[in-house]
Amino acid sequence: MKFTFEFDREDDGRWIAEVPELPGVMAYGATRDEAMDKATALGLHVLAERLESGEMHTAAVRELCFV
Repeated sequence: MKFTFEFDREDDGRWIAEVPELPGVMAYGATRDEAMDKATALGLHVLAERLESGEMHTAAVRELCFV
């Protein structure tokens, strides 16, 4: 599975990173890298919850790539 990031900079200078393939996965950071790191962590958490609940199968996430 390949996930992409979309970035935007708020008027107050904060960065927001969003992973469009995972609805609701977005995070703010003081820098673009910080926002990306937080969004990656949140995305992994969402995927782990989907695996635990049976909503997703292990085969679907054998190769994860956040770019």
